[in-house]
Amino acid sequence: MTASSADRFLSGRIAIVTGSTSGIGQTVAEQLAGAGASVILNGFGDATEIETLRKKIETESGSKILYSGADMSKPEAIAEMMAMTVKELGNPDIIVNNAGIQHVSPIEEFPVEKWNAILAINLSSNFHTIRLALPAMRKQNWGRIVNIVSAHGLVASPFKGAYVSAKHGAIGLTKTVALEVAEQMITCNAICPGYVHTPLVDKQIDDQAKVHGIPRDQVIKEVILKAQPNKRFASTAEIAAMTLFLCSDSGISINGTAVSMDGGWTAG
Repeated sequence: MTASSADRFLSGRIAIVTGSTSGIGQTVAEQLAGAGASVILNGFGDATEIETLRKKIETESGSKILYSGADMSKPEAIAEMMAMTVKELGNPDIIVNNAGIQHVSPIEEFPVEKWNAILAINLSSNFHTIRLALPAMRKQNWGRIVNIVSAHGLVASPFKGAYVSAKHGAIGLTKTVALEVAEQMITCNAICPGYVHTPLVDKQIDDQAKVHGIPRDQVIKEVILKAQPNKRFASTAEIAAMTLFLCSDSGISINGTAVSMDGGWTAG
């Protein structure tokens, strides 16, 4: 499903998309805005570039777009973002938890501060946005929560202990929330992409090419996409389209599900 000016089925809805100043989150924010939702952008980056992005999405979509620089590792900053949303736009109807960070290291060498930061941003931030948004969603008997997780929420890889733990936890949280809201018009689902073509992944490809001394194409096929049977990246637009579907009326019976978008990675 792709939003267009003629299909603004989310008009009047208010969405928060964490980690949305680039990559998957940015595309999700753009498509939600195109479907008529007012959107809170969130994430780090150059202030001028973020403001340019905010204005661009607002102009192209005709929806109200605001920005919060909340640090998703800090519960008090998340609470301030939620309060700002309520004050400026109203109670959020849609929460898309997309913010995430990564660090690769053997368990015995894993920096404790990195472990704590990854769990705070990749898991605990989801808990905080959901717990703060649910009371109003329950009151209005409508809400959509989409947690952008990962194939690593379903399977593990070595040296990614904190990331894999947080993503498995995010799926557990998704299922728990879904059961708690099952009798209301609220859904909570997880999307589990494999590798998605983003600027961050492009940097990983370049870094791996230098480390292994092999061409980019070889890195993509033999290193980055080794676990993905289809040997192709998902696009941010594919992830955004699934998010949009889950937020639509047609997605009402999809609840507590981890939707794999990994090219067959977790099929085996």
